[in-house]
Amino acid sequence: MQILSKVVSWVFLPLFMPFYGLLLTLYIPSQEANISNPSLFGLPGDLKTQILFLFLVFTALAPGMSFVLMYRRGLLSSVEMDERKERLFPLFIMLSYCILLFFLFWKKAPDYLLPIYIYSLPLTGALVALVFILITSNYKISLHAAGAGILTGYLFAFGGNQMIFNPGVIFIGILTSGLILSARLYLNKHTPNQVYSGWIIAFIVTYFSTIGFPLFI
Repeated sequence: MQILSKVVSWVFLPLFMPFYGLLLTLYIPSQEANISNPSLFGLPGDLKTQILFLFLVFTALAPGMSFVLMYRRGLLSSVEMDERKERLFPLFIMLSYCILLFFLFWKKAPDYLLPIYIYSLPLTGALVALVFILITSNYKISLHAAGAGILTGYLFAFGGNQMIFNPGVIFIGILTSGLILSARLYLNKHTPNQVYSGWIIAFIVTYFSTIGFPLFI
């Protein structure tokens, strides 16, 4: 169980969760309830690959490399950032990369030429990072649980906007969340309150920001 919990923690790092969510919604059949909005599933295959690559770079690889550099320079005591105060600057880095990704898509495809989730997901990541910066200033909270909450909140919100949707996608999000939260508790990285509050807050912020985003376009 110790090894399995560590594997789950690394496979489902918070940095990877927006990428996983987008991957599921790009390749599992769906159809927007509002037919005036482009469908993620209906995008050309090469465009899907380009979008996924940009998400992987900006939300996972670039921030991850930044964290490793901080660790090597002694700015972090461990790459897992076990100390609460050490998490503030990495969260700010994540917020910055999410905003950069949004503006990159906006410059390359302005006026919402792409499906709205391509624009809303980076902004949602930035908003969650901002909320967790404020919380982490005074209270340690689980970032792994936050990643799981982002994934599940996004899938719930996405499913609510579809007239054709596979509910199994929601099950994947719930199952993944259960694995992540159980792993963090088993490894004794967080208290139950830190894990559950991290998931709930991230889920709520992600769900309502994703649902509300179309109202502002």
